Amino acid sequence: MTSTVAILMLDLDVHTPWILGVFAVANALLGTGLGLLASAFARTEFQAVQFMPLVVIPQMLLCGLLTPRDSMAQVLTWISDVLPLSYTADAFTRVTHVSGWNGDFTLDLTIVLAFTLASVGLAALTLRRRTP
Repeated sequence: MTSTVAILMLDLDVHTPWILGVFAVANALLGTGLGLLASAFARTEFQAVQFMPLVVIPQMLLCGLLTPRDSMAQVLTWISDVLPLSYTADAFTRVTHVSGWNGDFTLDLTIVLAFTLASVGLAALTLRRRTP
């Protein structure tokens, strides 16, 4: 839905819109997985909400949306390289310049999906069992 609004209503210039859609869905799944993982460590809903800035803010600051990743200090670049939102932001930037799927998109999507599976898997391992 967001991709459709960006392309049709906000006139986003994208060479291959379906790639944008693929990464939007992958990013939504990643957000859900990270939310499940964060909420697995919370005892109440309020605690789960308090965990979200710890997950979201570092990724927003270091993914390359506010400042290019290559102009960051080396330590911040290393941290950015292990945050999954960096790969989604790179793919979103690349989709405006490149037409067609290439190996860079495959690598970015693989990393995002690996983080998604890892976060859902870790969240499942931390579930409390309530069977008698």
